[in-house]
Amino acid sequence: MRTAVVQLRSTPDSAANLQAADRLTRAAAARGATVVLLPEKWPLLGRTGDVRAGAEPLDGPAVAWARATAAELGIDLLAGSVALRRPDGRLANTALHVAPDGRLAAAYGKLHLFDADVAGTRYRESADEDAGDRPVLSALADGTQVGLTVCYDLRFPELHRTLAAAGARILSVPAAFTERTTQAHWEVLLRSRAIENGAFVLAANQHGEHAPGIRSGGRSMIVDPWGTILAEVPDVDEGLAVADLDLDHQDVVREQLPVLRQRRADVAAALGALPEGDLAAAWRRAAPPTATPPTEEQP
Repeated sequence: MRTAVVQLRSTPDSAANLQAADRLTRAAAARGATVVLLPEKWPLLGRTGDVRAGAEPLDGPAVAWARATAAELGIDLLAGSVALRRPDGRLANTALHVAPDGRLAAAYGKLHLFDADVAGTRYRESADEDAGDRPVLSALADGTQVGLTVCYDLRFPELHRTLAAAGARILSVPAAFTERTTQAHWEVLLRSRAIENGAFVLAANQHGEHAPGIRSGGRSMIVDPWGTILAEVPDVDEGLAVADLDLDHQDVVREQLPVLRQRRADVAAALGALPEGDLAAAWRRAAPPTATPPTEEQP
């Protein structure tokens, strides 16, 4: 399976963004990619007011382009994420999978909203956006299962484990990771999600300055289940990386390191049922009687 990840520098100019996405998607297909991933909010990115003003309905121009292009090229288009406008005016940061026949195969609402403070900048996605309510798996044309995520979801390993345990062989990560967090965390998080789940990770990040003071760090990449980076976009505003996914190799990795099969669902359920912060009780329930409960000094 040949796949590609597209790196963009989206701005408030939606027409220019669509032209860039179209050009690079076609370039990926010309190189033989049958699965193409776009980054987060590729139709429009900038300050909060820009995104709010440029949000679209599900039948808007961005989704219409994605459906027509996927059908024309005969590809599975993981159309990054799009800021969709709800009837009440609130936004939903939504990842989309368009099948090779142009059908909208899946839509996933970002579960974890980016409410954080990074390098002196305060981000509050929840001020305008509503979080999704469930994980989403979708099937590519050949039946391979892909788990849909968006950007900040990358920091929540339980979501990716849930997707992998449910059958995902590929995890898609459209993102607009900040420049600072890309430099510090992006690669190690992507490789961790791949290794711990024996999964391929397709990660398409934005790059460069989208509006004054709003910058993303790029380094879009494709990672295999062993944590090896198969392909990576250089430090440019626009580019793509292409790699073949060896599903037979994935089977070998998952057989040698059968973490999904050995996963203790009972432990996961017990942890999920505990009150916030009740780590000592979790330890007592999950560990042998001779084990020592954790303390602040002994995590």
